[in-house]
Amino acid sequence: MDIDLSDDQELFVQTSERFMETTWPLTTVRDHVEQHGDAGADYWRKAAELGWFALLVAEVDGGGSVSDDGVYDAALLAYTRGRFLQPGPFVGTNVAAATLSASGSDAQRADILPALVAGEAMATWAAIGSPADQDPAAGVRYTPQADGFALSGAKTLVQDADRADWLLVTASGTGGSDGGGPAQFLVPPGAPGLVVTRRDGLDLTRRFCDVTFDGVTVSASAVVGQPGADTAADVERQLQLACVLTTAESVGAMRHDVEMATQYAKDRVAFGRPIGSFQAVKHLLADTSLLVELSTGLVDAAARAVGSGDVAAGQVVSMAKAYVGDAGIDLVQNCFQVFGGIGYTFEHDQHLYLRRLTTDAALYGDPAWHRERLCQLAGL
Repeated sequence: MDIDLSDDQELFVQTSERFMETTWPLTTVRDHVEQHGDAGADYWRKAAELGWFALLVAEVDGGGSVSDDGVYDAALLAYTRGRFLQPGPFVGTNVAAATLSASGSDAQRADILPALVAGEAMATWAAIGSPADQDPAAGVRYTPQADGFALSGAKTLVQDADRADWLLVTASGTGGSDGGGPAQFLVPPGAPGLVVTRRDGLDLTRRFCDVTFDGVTVSASAVVGQPGADTAADVERQLQLACVLTTAESVGAMRHDVEMATQYAKDRVAFGRPIGSFQAVKHLLADTSLLVELSTGLVDAAARAVGSGDVAAGQVVSMAKAYVGDAGIDLVQNCFQVFGGIGYTFEHDQHLYLRRLTTDAALYGDPAWHRERLCQLAGL
């Protein structure tokens, strides 16, 4: 993303790239489309050994980043993950780990966080209530009880909810001492009353689920942070992190798709000439490459803003999420025009990138939702 990387950052990216190429290359991605990217526990533990889940965790909690900006380091990693269409709830686990490190109880930081950092456990963020209401607190409501809280409602597009050890659930309140503000809970998928339903989604490289909460009861020890204004700040931070990492993965996928299309335009011969020599194809690829560069700049700015705690970070993040979501879909459609008929076959990798980018656009707020959010943040 940023050409001016430190030696440590370059080594981190190169080491992670070699791990992806040897452990989960595109050929393996294709071999596991029926399992929607179930890479297994060994992949997760080896990824953790490279520091994938420690970047947003404080050093006192066993974390640490490559540079002084863990968010940007995580974005660099996400960029490479998107290029190779890597599986697993990388975004959700990092969001949960960052939140536990910042706001978790002593018990959560001692018992759960180390397992996430070490790759011995997996977490995911249950954030999207429905396509119609993408506010992270929507979909599930909590009711205070004498012995804890009761959760009711549903979340959708929860990545790997059927495989995760913990769900970080964001819910809205129904009153009580917290004033009805948002609250967050760590819930194991096997909790009574919680139903996880696997979805057959567009993206064949990852798996998503619907999660229904039918009076799920959790104890006070499951609460993450302080319900109300403090949790609202945590949720905003989580949304920013999730959007930065998701858009970074999108940019990685976008860049690789353009590289494939460009190489094909050089190799494919029609009428005695490479098709890339024809003006229409040249202009299409040039315009498509511009989408990648603009998206890269926006993600770079968003990662820097979130990492530095910029007061305008929320606006920059929504700009990036809205633009990259639309640009990614436009880009893969342009690449289809270059590939022609072969790009529409199941055997070609092109459709995997279309599926990934289309799904990324819908996660953590689609472009329309983030444009509306920009208006709200601007007071319009």
